[in-house]
Amino acid sequence: MGRGAGTVVLRPPRNTPAPRAVGWWRAQWLLLTAAPVAVLGLLGAFIAPARSWLLVPAAALAVLGLLCAVLFPLWWFRTHRWEVTDDAVYVRTGVFLQEWRIAPMSRIQTVDTVRGPLEQLFGLATVTVTTASAKGAVRIEGLGHEVAAELVERLTRVTQATPGDAT
Repeated sequence: MGRGAGTVVLRPPRNTPAPRAVGWWRAQWLLLTAAPVAVLGLLGAFIAPARSWLLVPAAALAVLGLLCAVLFPLWWFRTHRWEVTDDAVYVRTGVFLQEWRIAPMSRIQTVDTVRGPLEQLFGLATVTVTTASAKGAVRIEGLGHEVAAELVERLTRVTQATPGDAT
């Protein structure tokens, strides 16, 4: 099928998260896994009759959490992409269920930066682009905090210069 005038051809966004995002995602997995493993382990240590049926699941959950912490962040790093052009913000996320989000500059209402405690530890930030969309905001996670600051500045400049009312 030929491409007519005004046809848009999508290509994968070019930018990856910061390499430090792999460590951040791993830390999230480990923290998420540590709490239930610790509870099961402590209960198994203090409740003698329940020891075997509490310690075995604790060990299995610890191994599963460790495997997820090693494998998933690498996979996410290979699949998550983002890019900003003069026309739109493009984000592709997901492993099994890939989601493409495109926010035209004329639809952007606000641009926010979030740096939680764990993100700060890894020198990362998340940029949230809020649009007039029922789907909700577009999030670009795992950015170096310097890149995030530059991105917010650029988006602010471009959206101010873009005609439209963002509705």
